[in-house]
Amino acid sequence: MKKIFKRFFLVIITLILVIGGLSLWYMFKAKSEIKIMAPVETQQIIENVFSVRDTFVNMYLVKDGDQYIAFDAGNNADNVAYELKKLKINPDQVIALFLTHTDGDHVAAVKIFKKAQVYLSKAEGQLLNGQKSRFLFFGNKIATKEYLLIEDQQLFNIGNIKVKGILTPGHTTGSMCYLVNDKYLFTGDALSLKNGKIDLFNLFFNMDSKTAAESMGLITNIPTVEYIFTAHYGFTNDYKKAVKDWKK
Repeated sequence: MKKIFKRFFLVIITLILVIGGLSLWYMFKAKSEIKIMAPVETQQIIENVFSVRDTFVNMYLVKDGDQYIAFDAGNNADNVAYELKKLKINPDQVIALFLTHTDGDHVAAVKIFKKAQVYLSKAEGQLLNGQKSRFLFFGNKIATKEYLLIEDQQLFNIGNIKVKGILTPGHTTGSMCYLVNDKYLFTGDALSLKNGKIDLFNLFFNMDSKTAAESMGLITNIPTVEYIFTAHYGFTNDYKKAVKDWKK
């Protein structure tokens, strides 16, 4: 009996050490990857489009009269609320929130947008309901159960704003880009921007970089797009130049 207990104890200790070691390695690697990210400052970028910087990530808002549609929700709710004050935007003015995916640095401020309908892709819902794991056996979570799961190519008209969801899996199972009014493309972590050209997002954070590369091909031939807005690498106002050399 003592031998069985000893073995059991050793197995538990070994598991704790392995998980602890993996966690420390992940945090160290994640920090080094975050250092190379280049989000833009909180500002009005162009008429009716605003960026909100929360440490190493951007979320964006599109204005329609006195209301806003948000794309993603930052890494820290308090930081997002503080940055919104700089823009004189009340979170209650946000009537819709489209999540590109459900990683923690994109969903933290969901709870402050109390009047917003939350949207995310149906495929991404698997990371919330336990069907898929994001890292080891861990899934994702968001601070609401009231969200609408949407299909690839699904179209929404919210006030004067038209939003089309484009499923671009790879970074996560259900990563989705959003095409707004046919000319603004909000990509989340589907890609990065380097010297004005699109590139793969940090491989370390991608669930499946091969699929992510294939997905990028889906958003490189949209003739009406003018701007690309990324979550961690700023934006470009020259879509054609950005996608020109991308090889699918």
